[in-house]
Amino acid sequence: MLIEVFKYILIALFAIAMICSALNSIRSRRTTDQHVAGLYRSWTNIWMGCMLIILALILMFVFTGSTLSVIVEALFLIMGAYNVFAGIRNRSYYARRKQHSSNTPA
Repeated sequence: MLIEVFKYILIALFAIAMICSALNSIRSRRTTDQHVAGLYRSWTNIWMGCMLIILALILMFVFTGSTLSVIVEALFLIMGAYNVFAGIRNRSYYARRKQHSSNTPA
């Protein structure tokens, strides 16, 4: 019973992460400022990483512990963690560049 509720919560979180990732991706393509586009792309990376981590958790609860499923889950966790890390790193880089460009007189 509790695992079923947890699965539905994970599916809802997956849908939220997917929508946030898509919205930030669309925003990054529509903006003309490169610093703002970089910030949106970094948020897209963060949301994509969260999506992969949530997908790995969903797979852990849905499938049994076969060797192939454990390998796929581990790959999703590693790729998701890397995307979150890269997104956070890129976000701080673009935030500094945007702050630096707004402080510099034209």
